[in-house]
Amino acid sequence: MPPPPPAHLQMVEGSDPEFSDDENSPLNQDIYGGSRRSVQETKAWDVFRTLPPSTSSLSEDNQKFLEITIKFLKVFTYLLTFGVVLTSGVITKGLVLLMTSQLKNTKKLPICAKNLNGLSNEKDYVATIPEEENVVWAWVLLFCFIVPELGTWFRSTRMCVFKSWKKPPFGDFFWVLLFETLHTVGTGLLVYLVLPDLDVIKGAMLTNCVAFIPGLFGLLSRTRKESRVALKVMMDLLALACQLTGFVVWPIVEYGKDPNGWRIWLIPLAILLTSFGWWENYVDKHSKFSLIKYYGGIKERLWRTRYFCYIFVSLWKCLVFFTVMLSAMSTRLQEFSTIFELRKAFSVHSINVTEVRETLPGHTVPDFPTVAPFENTVPIMSSHGTPVYVFLIQVLTAWLCYIFGKFACKICIQGFSFAFPVNLTIPVSISLLITACGLRFDTACSFSVIPEYLFWECKNGDILNDFLNNDYAWVWLFWLLSQTWITLHIWTPKCERLASTEKLFVTPMYNSLLIDQSLALNRRRDDEGDVKTEDLNLNPDDHENEVSQYYETISIHTDSSNNNTSKIKSSDHIIRIYATATMWHENEEEMMEMLKSILRMDEDQSARRVAQKYLKVVDLDYYEFETHIFFDDAFEISDDNEDENVVNQFVKLLVNLMDDAATHVHQTNIRIRPPKKFPTPYGGRLVWTLPGKTKIVAHLKDKSKIRHKKRWSQVMYMYYLLGFKLMDQPISVDRKEVIAENTFLLTLDGDIDFAPSAVALLVDLMKKNTNLGAACGRIHPVGSGLMVWYQMFEYAIGHWLQKATEHMIGCVLCSPGCFSLFRGKALMDDNVMARYTTKSSQARHYVQYDQGEDRWLCTLLLQRGYRVEYSAASDAYTHAPEGFSEFYNQRRRWVPSTMANIMDLLQDYKKTIEVNDNISLPYISYQTMLMAGTILGPATIFLMLVGAFVAAFRIGNWLSFQYNIIPILLFMVTCFTLKSAWQLIVAQIMSASYALIMMAVIVGTTLQLGEDGIGSPSAIFLIALSGSFFIAACMHPQEFKCIIPGLLYLLCIPSMYLLLIIYSLINLNIVSWGTREIATKKTKKELEAERKAAEEAKKMKKKDGLLAFLHKDQMDNDEGSIEFSLAGLFKIMCCIHEKPNDDRQQLASIASSLESLKKRFETIESHMGLPPAGRRRSSHQPRSSLRGDGVSVISEHAGDDYSDSESEKSGPKEERDDLVNPYWMEDKALKRGEVDYMPGAEVQFFKDLIEKYLYPLIKNGTEQKQVEIELKELRNKSFFGFFMLNALFVLIVFLLQLNKDELHIDWPLGVKENITIIPDTQEVLISQEYLQLEPIGLVFVFFFALILVIQFVAMLFHRFGTISHILASTELTCCNKKAEDATEDAFIQKNAVDIVRQLQRLKGIDGDYDSDSVQGGQLGRRKTIHNLERHRQKKQAIGTLDVAFKKRFFSISAEAAENGLETETPVLGNMRRLSMRRETIKALAERRETVVQERRQSKMQTMGAKKPRTRTSIASEADNQRVFTPTGGNINDAYESDTDNYGIPPSVRSALRFARTEENVIYKP
Repeated sequence: MPPPPPAHLQMVEGSDPEFSDDENSPLNQDIYGGSRRSVQETKAWDVFRTLPPSTSSLSEDNQKFLEITIKFLKVFTYLLTFGVVLTSGVITKGLVLLMTSQLKNTKKLPICAKNLNGLSNEKDYVATIPEEENVVWAWVLLFCFIVPELGTWFRSTRMCVFKSWKKPPFGDFFWVLLFETLHTVGTGLLVYLVLPDLDVIKGAMLTNCVAFIPGLFGLLSRTRKESRVALKVMMDLLALACQLTGFVVWPIVEYGKDPNGWRIWLIPLAILLTSFGWWENYVDKHSKFSLIKYYGGIKERLWRTRYFCYIFVSLWKCLVFFTVMLSAMSTRLQEFSTIFELRKAFSVHSINVTEVRETLPGHTVPDFPTVAPFENTVPIMSSHGTPVYVFLIQVLTAWLCYIFGKFACKICIQGFSFAFPVNLTIPVSISLLITACGLRFDTACSFSVIPEYLFWECKNGDILNDFLNNDYAWVWLFWLLSQTWITLHIWTPKCERLASTEKLFVTPMYNSLLIDQSLALNRRRDDEGDVKTEDLNLNPDDHENEVSQYYETISIHTDSSNNNTSKIKSSDHIIRIYATATMWHENEEEMMEMLKSILRMDEDQSARRVAQKYLKVVDLDYYEFETHIFFDDAFEISDDNEDENVVNQFVKLLVNLMDDAATHVHQTNIRIRPPKKFPTPYGGRLVWTLPGKTKIVAHLKDKSKIRHKKRWSQVMYMYYLLGFKLMDQPISVDRKEVIAENTFLLTLDGDIDFAPSAVALLVDLMKKNTNLGAACGRIHPVGSGLMVWYQMFEYAIGHWLQKATEHMIGCVLCSPGCFSLFRGKALMDDNVMARYTTKSSQARHYVQYDQGEDRWLCTLLLQRGYRVEYSAASDAYTHAPEGFSEFYNQRRRWVPSTMANIMDLLQDYKKTIEVNDNISLPYISYQTMLMAGTILGPATIFLMLVGAFVAAFRIGNWLSFQYNIIPILLFMVTCFTLKSAWQLIVAQIMSASYALIMMAVIVGTTLQLGEDGIGSPSAIFLIALSGSFFIAACMHPQEFKCIIPGLLYLLCIPSMYLLLIIYSLINLNIVSWGTREIATKKTKKELEAERKAAEEAKKMKKKDGLLAFLHKDQMDNDEGSIEFSLAGLFKIMCCIHEKPNDDRQQLASIASSLESLKKRFETIESHMGLPPAGRRRSSHQPRSSLRGDGVSVISEHAGDDYSDSESEKSGPKEERDDLVNPYWMEDKALKRGEVDYMPGAEVQFFKDLIEKYLYPLIKNGTEQKQVEIELKELRNKSFFGFFMLNALFVLIVFLLQLNKDELHIDWPLGVKENITIIPDTQEVLISQEYLQLEPIGLVFVFFFALILVIQFVAMLFHRFGTISHILASTELTCCNKKAEDATEDAFIQKNAVDIVRQLQRLKGIDGDYDSDSVQGGQLGRRKTIHNLERHRQKKQAIGTLDVAFKKRFFSISAEAAENGLETETPVLGNMRRLSMRRETIKALAERRETVVQERRQSKMQTMGAKKPRTRTSIASEADNQRVFTPTGGNINDAYESDTDNYGIPPSVRSALRFARTEENVIYKP
């Protein structure tokens, strides 16, 4: 059995597991030196400090740069969206009411005669609206209704054609069709029969009464589980009563006024039927009413069947509305056939205008009838374009209102920019209509923008007073309030950022005739996140699992006997992120950036966990996080013992950098507990626990035990994390399904630098689309030198244009492994993980599978139907090759593998299009064009160089052709004959030469463009290309500097698109990695074998040389008694005889020599006082068991410094088992960490995995030679085909260029006119000279231009989506500041994570670094000596984030906050940006009280007490003095021992553990 842990590490009985997830064995135990400044008291002479360096990661700097700009942009977006939604909603509503006002038959309207011929400006006139106007506006209303329905049909058809669909049950389809029919009939009755007979203000008010059915269904869907259900039911009843008054108010008011006003009684029917349109949003399958429950089931099934239903429903609604229009208009028209006279209605027609005589008080007229007759009718002509303009404006404004409203919901500004303007639409419309009607009543010439005969139906007189007194318009306020209550959910959205349209709205489009009601009632009510507040259980009753149900992990709830194993738990929906980094030979700077990124993730995850645990908030962005590093070839031969392996220098570097990385991130000198060491079947494992309690697991791969290289590391972590840790767990299939969908692998390279916000943006994409298999971020190259500058521009253009285009029109083809997020469920699908384990057996496999493993994995995902996306807002920084040779070798891998994977996708395009909804034939065509451009790229560049030489150096075409073809052919010969190193040297020299030539070419081309003019194809293409690059850079302001190396990019075009392609293809047979390769350490036997092989090769070379000819017949085995020689040229031997070859004699001489050496060594050792070799043996004894209850600590004695090489010969050799006591764990470079062992099931898993998929590939010489032959054959075939295609293209285009006079196309732009004057005849000859273009070249120019246009347009759309994503992820502090009526709890709820981030900071928690010291301060005020003395007296420092949080959190005192002592807790100085006022501190103190009371009650019940002990104040000073003030000694504020007796039970005292007296928590300068 392994020895038990030391006594001071054992858990004391009665110790408190409440405060943290393992705080009783914190990170800073003495034996580990975990987080303290020094284990023992610092010597007075060694107190001088090195301050932690400032954080300077590019990911953080970029985030700070963007923060302020994005906040300003979000404020602008708030205001813009609010304005557009409100303005477009008001315009849409006003135009609908304007159109309905024109349907009233024989409508009379006062008009202005100012601009009409034949009418006197001094007289009043009234226009009588003819039937043609009724007809035209009836049709316009129909068209306005049909447009969004056609949009619904188009969207539904597209979804069913290009994506999967499901046929609904007949019952579901019937009810959907019925409710939509009722809604359509009601809308038709409302606009064609009801609204025309009401004045416009009454009509606007009436539209607030169409929420009766939603209100009724919402009432019937209430359940007892809701909070304050009685109050909500009462409010529902009041809202329904208010809606019902709208059914009767206007009919009662208008009763008896108009004998023909029968249509007014259709109001109840019309608005009731209209309200059926939004039934689905207000039903719930959990309702206790069976009918509502049935409708709720339909609603749930419609998630899968909606688009199939609405293919037919949308067309049916158009037909129904058309039928209602015909029926309604038949009651208004004298002749029914008039409705079909569209040509007459939409053309110019006459409108009769009649003069109106003003009557005097005596009912007399001022003029005699004979002088001025009453019936003075004058026809005026209508404006035939007005209905079309009104229709277009109405359609546009309705669409803008919907689009901007949806945009507001997507970027989480719904309250101010969606709910507020939607509810303001009717009040603002009514206000404007009252104003317009009043102005029109005063003078008919008030509105000259619209035709004189068009206006709303208004009442005459004092409109405002008349409505308030006679028409009971004040009742409308109750209608507005009732609609606001029924649509209250739009004020408190709970959906994720960038939610899909299906998650935001019930039906895909909108009702443009009732735009504001449609948006409010159609906005989904049940868009909550998967984890809700009631799922939190922060008061557990048991001690076994201190983590609440909300944080439960797979390993906690795995009891197979549990009866509820099949039930999906709320915690299954929690996001689980496994960061999987592959490392090999990264340097210190690269490792440091990756570790800092992981530590930032650890800090962020800790803040989110603690915020939920102690502040009781639900963070929808919460995730669980764990890091796994897979180290390839992590072992090397030991210097002390050639038979044993130790970890290599890169693993040691990782171990040493862990503390430095933590110091960088947390800005205070801390030490992380040394890693636990695990022996494993594949090598070894190191496990660190970070300050935020997440883990880093480094898997050290021994290439002699497990297959090495990156792809096999990926196979290893996929099977381990998704196979063993998920599928091999004893939980139900349903739970595994949900967990797999919410488990993500964050693939990283060992040099990556990123921020937590970048990961959050990728997770947002995953949440938005469950069919998303992978998502990648924007990769920025880091480094220095010309090659890095080139890559900055190349990466920028590739992401701005190419990746954005792939994202918008199809799928991203490659999600790079350096920073991407993969969905576990997608990787686990058929033909993905299992096929990814395919061992390369053919030559092309080595290229496609091993050289481009990331791209191949994405190809497998695409071929299984998953989508791959790109988030431009998710920034990551990776170190790029800085040298020319390293860059060329990297691209030597990338170029062939990229072409191989794309060709694989294109060859199987039919099946891929059928399976993948996101890949279409146009996208395949686009990729085919890109592939053709890539294949013919070298030929294109070559022809460009030929033409540029002609233009720049004024030489002929043939001479230019020769100058360019000779270097290319020589480079091909070089690549075929010389080694790679020489190839790279030649390529580098040629690249430099081509750069100089390109500069001359650029100048010459510029001059040629000046001659040809700006209208030439070259000029147009060059301007378009540079312009698109510049606009793209402006659209990415934070990356604008990337365009600066654009000139360098142009200079490198021949090298990168000609030489590099040739180099890559000719070296296709080389499948080594090419970068970060170093020489491995070899044993003496291997070195001796290499030396002998080198000597043999040297001898063979000599034998084949010139001098060997002279010694051709010489026998090496002969010798003579007498020999003569001259400078080795010849040798004369006399009395020749054969050399003696007695093996025994030679062995005897060797043995005697060794014996004499041994005696000499023993003599030397005796003089030096060294012990005999026989007593120098290892102090370690073999372990008796593999695993026990405790953990063992490796003892490392000074005697271990001796080499074991001699002891192996002279003393007993220690028995070693690689799964028990491997040699590498005794390495001092790994620090004094614990030793632990994997569970037996995990050991067996890795054994099985290695046996089946990951056994080391050891090829014999024959197999290796065969693979080399096949790779060369593949190289030869590929290069020959590539060469012939390019040669044919060059030949065709060049010959056409030479014969351009016979076969050409005249370019219509940039025509030159030549004027010739003949002096003799005085004739003037004018000739036009066209640019002559050869056809193939012109086609290729247009081909590239088309690609450029597609990429530019796609970039604009993608940029809009990216900005939306950034805005949705940005919180405005100013908007979170508390209003007078807002509670402090609401403020804490909103800013919980930020508050915890400040409270958990390790910096300053122990008062060791003062602000003046860290920030530099004034030299005279630093108090250097005081700080050094305080540092010397420090015994221990807090090293875990949750402990630092609790130290501050439980120090907050409500009494002190109430008395204004805001400096009681040291965090307050850092909380100014969060407005930490006295009330906020008090609210935090109340939360602290709640947490302590709940945990105290739980502890007391556990101890058997029925009631918890009560106290007046948990943080009272008397208690603090009694509990926390010791009689002597030095107390560690975070980890004092529970065995100390301070007079109260440990369970109660643990709840008070971090309370401090005022003098202990005030930090003085």
